[in-house]
Amino acid sequence: MPNIFIPAFFLKVLFLFFLLSGQSYAGDVLAEITARLAKTEITQGDFQQEKQLKILRKPLQSKGTFTYHQSKGVIWKTLSPVASLLLVNDTRLLTGQGEQAVPAALSKVFKAMLGGDLNQLSDGFSITGAAQEASWRLALTPKDELLKKIIGSMVLSGDNELRLLEIQEAGGNMTRITFSQITHPTQLTRQQEADFEHISP
Repeated sequence: MPNIFIPAFFLKVLFLFFLLSGQSYAGDVLAEITARLAKTEITQGDFQQEKQLKILRKPLQSKGTFTYHQSKGVIWKTLSPVASLLLVNDTRLLTGQGEQAVPAALSKVFKAMLGGDLNQLSDGFSITGAAQEASWRLALTPKDELLKKIIGSMVLSGDNELRLLEIQEAGGNMTRITFSQITHPTQLTRQQEADFEHISP
């Protein structure tokens, strides 16, 4: 089975973040957490995805690598169980199934999730959370009825990086993405540059 179920759902949720309007969350906790997070031009690491479907006993699992570049976009590369590549920049989304246009606002979401600017998530969600000395946790509840039809809630947690994203879907399925081996190199590798070339203007 091609391993595209999580990227497709993940991008659908991210797209909705910035179609929705809402009051900003100005709480001290969110500001404190955002101040802790690393903010560099490049963020890369490994991910492990687990999706628990109501109709299956065992969760579907996959793993791979991701690269976030502040101006070029995101490389989401699944390595197992089936290799696949998803590329996103400010205007385009490219997968093995084809290419489609992406609203420019989508890039703000990746900066929020992978670039360390969580304040931008407040547009689509009500947010509560807690920050301890070495860790933090945020619970996000959708504000808009359209978003509520897709997800019930989200939980983000980490330290100076985002380490865990949990999405409770409205239909009862659960998606869990764990980020590890996160680094902030000063430049891209040749392979990463080549991947980004596929979605260059």
